[in-house]
Amino acid sequence: MRRDAIPLKNPSVKNKTGICDSLLGDNNIMPHQDWLTNLDSRLRSQEEQLTLVKSALADALRRLSFYDQQIPLLRQQLLEANSGVSDTKDPAILPQGKNALGILPPILSSSSAVQQPPSSKELVPWNDSLLRLKQVSIGTQTEESTVLPAKQGQCLNNGYLQQIAESSVVREKPIQDHSSTREADSPKGLTCGGLPEELVKNSFGPKNYGGGQDLGLKNQNIQEEPQGQGLVCCHPNTCPHEFQDVGEPPPKDGMDKDMGTAQSPPSAQPPSPEPLSEGGSSSSSTPASPIPAVQNVMSSKKELLRRNSSSDKPSRAKHHLSRKAASSANLLNRFGSLENRNKDPSLNPGPWSTRRGNYNLEGLSTKMFLRGRPITMYIPSDFPNYEDLRMELPTEKLQLDWVYGYRGRDCRSNLYVLTSGELVYFIACVVVLYHIQRRTQRHYLEHTDCVRCLAVHPDRVRVASGQMAGVDKDGKPLQPFIHIWDSSTLRTLQQIGLGNFERGVGSLAFSTADNGAYLCVVDESNEHMLSVWDCARGIKQAEIKSTNESVLTVEFNPQDSSNIITTGKSHVYFWTWSGNSLTKKQGIFGKYKKPKFIQCFVFDTSNDVLTGDSEGNILTWARMKADNSTPGKGTKGTYQISKQTRAHEGSIFSLCLCRDGSVLSGGGKDRRLVRWSPSLTLLQEVEIPEQFGAVRTIAEGNHGELLVGTTRNALLLGSLADGFQPIIQGHTDELWGLGTHPSRDLIVTCGYDRQLCMWDGGEHTLAWSVMLEETGLCADFHPSGKVVTVGLSTGRWVVIDAETQQVLSGYTDGNEQLSVVRYSPDGDFLAIGSHDNFIYIYSVEDSGHKYIRFGRCTGHSSFITHLDWSKDGKFIMSNSGDYEILYWDVANGCKLLRNRFENRDREWASYTCVLGFHVFGVWPDGSDGTDINSLCRSHNERVVAVADDFCKVHLFQYPCAKPKAPSHVYRGHGSHVTNVRFTHNDGYLISMGGKDTSIFQWRVQGNSCALFSASTSSQDAGVST
Repeated sequence: MRRDAIPLKNPSVKNKTGICDSLLGDNNIMPHQDWLTNLDSRLRSQEEQLTLVKSALADALRRLSFYDQQIPLLRQQLLEANSGVSDTKDPAILPQGKNALGILPPILSSSSAVQQPPSSKELVPWNDSLLRLKQVSIGTQTEESTVLPAKQGQCLNNGYLQQIAESSVVREKPIQDHSSTREADSPKGLTCGGLPEELVKNSFGPKNYGGGQDLGLKNQNIQEEPQGQGLVCCHPNTCPHEFQDVGEPPPKDGMDKDMGTAQSPPSAQPPSPEPLSEGGSSSSSTPASPIPAVQNVMSSKKELLRRNSSSDKPSRAKHHLSRKAASSANLLNRFGSLENRNKDPSLNPGPWSTRRGNYNLEGLSTKMFLRGRPITMYIPSDFPNYEDLRMELPTEKLQLDWVYGYRGRDCRSNLYVLTSGELVYFIACVVVLYHIQRRTQRHYLEHTDCVRCLAVHPDRVRVASGQMAGVDKDGKPLQPFIHIWDSSTLRTLQQIGLGNFERGVGSLAFSTADNGAYLCVVDESNEHMLSVWDCARGIKQAEIKSTNESVLTVEFNPQDSSNIITTGKSHVYFWTWSGNSLTKKQGIFGKYKKPKFIQCFVFDTSNDVLTGDSEGNILTWARMKADNSTPGKGTKGTYQISKQTRAHEGSIFSLCLCRDGSVLSGGGKDRRLVRWSPSLTLLQEVEIPEQFGAVRTIAEGNHGELLVGTTRNALLLGSLADGFQPIIQGHTDELWGLGTHPSRDLIVTCGYDRQLCMWDGGEHTLAWSVMLEETGLCADFHPSGKVVTVGLSTGRWVVIDAETQQVLSGYTDGNEQLSVVRYSPDGDFLAIGSHDNFIYIYSVEDSGHKYIRFGRCTGHSSFITHLDWSKDGKFIMSNSGDYEILYWDVANGCKLLRNRFENRDREWASYTCVLGFHVFGVWPDGSDGTDINSLCRSHNERVVAVADDFCKVHLFQYPCAKPKAPSHVYRGHGSHVTNVRFTHNDGYLISMGGKDTSIFQWRVQGNSCALFSASTSSQDAGVST
């Protein structure tokens, strides 16, 4: 899932609007904001119109490509006609002699598909028929000339054996004067199509084919493109190997595209099949066919061109730009029409075939499609038998080693202590069991979506966890359910409620009076259905609609399982359960102010109910004795408010009954943790540090220590007397930036919460964190490991000392968000990819402490998504939002390398680009281009890890160069996985969830170089597919 654009906070915008005001003067009756909005609307409208034009052009290109695919069939018909015609006196047949090796049949009229041999009165001179054929074929030509390198050899040219030297073949122009050609009926002097050399012309002037010299291309700007062979064909017995479709020769470095005359490469060096670039022009002209059956096709093709251009008129010399951005020249390919989606024209349909825009020579390249757009990738030379390449599951596997973070920002009652001394809490789809003294984690991984609530059985061994509803990768809904599982073995004992709950499970509780035989559940539907379940059998006992308002908490009365209490928005309900029925009584506030929310409650030692509300009060609800003397009164007592205690300023988020009978309350706004006596007399209090947020939940440890979960996703351990220290910390908003240290198990992360965090992967702790001035979206370590560079959402990037956490310097490039920062392997350069479509290059000195602007890579037509450096630190491979793969020569001035074929064997220091030959097999079928957010190749180049949009982490074999490659799949994240990175020795893989704010540390199994910690996981979560 691609990051949404973040609102920019640029102070220069105010200055710009002020300038506009001064220019408009007093006549500016429109407010500044409306003026900008109107301008933005007009720009968007023009962009939409431009997109429609591009789509129409792409559709026209597709039709031309269809015509080009017919050329092999027509050529085959030509060969059959040449070999099957008997002796005849037809003037259209070339004279038979020692040099006469073929014939061309006469041209049919447009109204007839099959024509009888003409009579003597209907005979048409050969040159006239050829001229008419050339006038038909002009409809298929484009404006630019084409270079075709052809090896020197004996070839058949319209029936005559000639020596064809390497030359530049250009398009022909319709000849208006037919009388001049009638004088040249003699075979002597015929060149192309029987025309005399001095009369053969193209759109730029006369052409001499005999000597291979171009006399009419001086002072013309033309673009080199591959082209088909036209009417030239090889003699089958003389030189079948001398003629082949070789595409375009590799351009020389620094050569401009405004060359007047194209030079053919030496025949001893094989030419490159690469076009100008991924974004270069890919049209090639189609030669006219001399076969009569193609008359209708040619005429319709001419008609198509006339509707879109003026090429049927005498052409003029047109001046083209000497240079084009590599991406802007391929607008037709990138903005294909919807009907062209997922249509892959056949590759090399025949030995004589050429097709428009197809540079894929057999065995040299492969192609994939994203959103219907073709992406061509060239096969490296170390894959000589690419067709025999087989993709297998990697021998390495992943095991979840550690989970950083805790979900406290929007959940409550989610922290408990088990008899084993472990804390149980959840984040994303994982329930974590953390042993404080041993500093180890275990993980329950059987949930398919985010865990939302938790309850512990009275035996403090069994745990019930409920999840939210979700969708799978095909968009099908996943129903919520509850798992009851054994915390000692991590084995699931019972699954409850599959198909019964809507949206998710909001809160749940075990009964206490009957040793946890029943489970009470409230779901997240509009009616907040309240249900009671038999835990052993998984059978629903009773169900009822509770309220349309939010329900925050549910509990059984610890002394009477038939009594259930729920609290939430503006209500306290006392439920009576009997058999399969549930009845409720609403709590009456009477003279006390009715709060907006009742957010928590607890039973005290006298079985009264204490509620904490949004007004900061603790209300004591005492149970009145049954009134048997009054007719109509029930036999059971009711709860009424007996006391109000002012406890906090602002909301009370949590209440906890301690084993000594005291009560703990946690405040939201005031962040105070207060201990109260059983009679609610204040005993002691402490304020939680602001950096950790407000108190979300409270639990008492086995040895009297207190555990506090906070709204800023931290778990604190301590006491009211000694204060609290964090034992678990995490981010509080969506994560994107991730970097790993080059020589230590250190990890740096950043996200929308503006925190930059350094994690120690060996100690499983937060080393330090600092607040950034803006949202952090990308990060990378300098190869020395001394500094970290962070890219922000405003186009600014900062360099931070990894030891002192001090900001060393800051720079700004553009005013749009930065999506990737990457140091070269030698540390001499820093590349910064921006959403303004540029890659900024800085030279780096003094171990990352000094930066000087070196250049800027210009050529992408969409925002930069990923980039990698070559091993020698001189070249860059980059991906963009419109699925381009471009290569850059940084050392020689940030030049765009237009010939991608020449980069197929380049070695890369890292591989994080999601598009490329070595990794295109990781893409799933039917992908829309945003299904993979990140990938990373291991340093030993054995596996590649992938972060997808469906909450999964994949592990593929590297290279992964075949479609539908198998992988190990690992679940646990509850949101799109935004980033993955291997640590310096491939011992761990780090993955980050997006909105679930979680960071997973996976241990790589099967890697002999990895050094593992002692922590264990519940299971190998991989599923081979």
